[in-house]
Amino acid sequence: MIVKELYNTNKIKIFVPDTSSEMSLSLLESMIPAGFPSPADDYLELPLDLNEKLIRNPSSTFFAQISGSSMINAGINDGDIVIVDKSLQAKNDSVLVCIIDGEFTLKRFKKIDEENAFLMAENPEFDPIKINKHNTFQIWGVVTYSIHKQY
Repeated sequence: MIVKELYNTNKIKIFVPDTSSEMSLSLLESMIPAGFPSPADDYLELPLDLNEKLIRNPSSTFFAQISGSSMINAGINDGDIVIVDKSLQAKNDSVLVCIIDGEFTLKRFKKIDEENAFLMAENPEFDPIKINKHNTFQIWGVVTYSIHKQY
């Protein structure tokens, strides 16, 4: 999967997938257990297309590199990349890329009732952000996957 940079600020970098390219990786046919080790199967390698596995709607999908620590308890850390689908409807508890009052942010959406909606961090060091009629607010998309570096 190849991506090209579309938009860059000091808080977020946005990339779009180049689905016209073909990048073949190997995928083991057998699942690898994360529990107790199991005897090795005959591991066959199959082609893996990350576009097919991770992107449902190519024309409405983009990637964003995240800056900051407000979503660490959701498993999204500084420098991680999220895959975002603009065609999905935001629901209660969705993790969103949005703009509030001119600033990009990545937060969990919580709607209490028609009058009370919040952008919630997944880190207790950050306060909720109430969305009200005085805010300029725009949803850019719903996070479908995050790519987290282990080391």
